[in-house]
Amino acid sequence: MAELQVLKGTHPRQRRRAGGDGPTNKERDYLEIIYYLVQRDEPVIAAHVARWLSLQPPTVSHALQEMEKKAYIQRDERGEIALTAQGLELAEVIIRRHRLLERFLADIVGLPWYALHEEAVLLEHALSPLLEERITQLLGDATTCPHGNPIPGSGAHYTGGTRLDRAEAGTLFTIRRIEEEAEERTEFLRYLEAQRLLPGNQFFIPDASPDYGITLRSCNRDMTVSPEIAAVIWGDCAPIDTVAPEGV
Repeated sequence: MAELQVLKGTHPRQRRRAGGDGPTNKERDYLEIIYYLVQRDEPVIAAHVARWLSLQPPTVSHALQEMEKKAYIQRDERGEIALTAQGLELAEVIIRRHRLLERFLADIVGLPWYALHEEAVLLEHALSPLLEERITQLLGDATTCPHGNPIPGSGAHYTGGTRLDRAEAGTLFTIRRIEEEAEERTEFLRYLEAQRLLPGNQFFIPDASPDYGITLRSCNRDMTVSPEIAAVIWGDCAPIDTVAPEGV
C-alpha cells in the first residue's frame, strides 16, 4: 500500500500546470522590469514600463492593476510605482535566477556573451529551487552576471560609479557593468562584444564630448562611442597623465 501511495504522487507535469497562487510569468516579467527601473533611482511610471516591454500603455495599465490587487506593487497619487515588500522579494528571486543562469551559460556552457540574456530569459521561469541551488554550487563565489550586474543574495550591490557619457577627458575608464535595458537588444550586445566594451576592460579617454561622443583608446587604437551607447555603460574613472599608460 505504501508503494501504491508513492506511485500515486503528483506528477511533475501536473504540478507545473497547477501553478499555484504566485505571480504569472507575465507578472514576473513586470516585476523584473520595475526592479530594474527602481535601481536607476528615478520615478517609475507605467509609460516607462510600457516602453521597456514594447507594449501598449492600456495593456500595461491593466496588468499593473492586477498586480496592485495582489499586493506586488503600490502606486501613489502621481502614479509612481513602487514594489511592496512581497513584490521586492519576488523580484529579487526572479533576477537572481536570471543572472545565475547568465553566469552559468557563460562559465559552464560556454555561450557567447551577446547571447546570454536572451537564453536566460527563456529559462528563468522554469528554474526550480533545487536546480538553482546546484547552479549556485557550481558557480562558487559568483557575485555578478557577465554583464556586471550584481546577483541578489550574493552580497554584491550596485555601486555609484560613472556613466561613460559623463566621463572626463584625460581619465582611465574601467567598465564595470552594462545597463539591463541594453541587454534586451541582441545586436547591440554583439556590437559591444565586437568592440571589446565589456566589464573589466579598461580604456584611456583622450577626448570627451557630450554631443559627439567619447573617444576611447586601447592598444594604440582609437574609437568613438556615441552618446547613446555611452549612456548604458557604467564604470570607474581614475585621473592619469594626458599620455595613456603603455598598452592602454
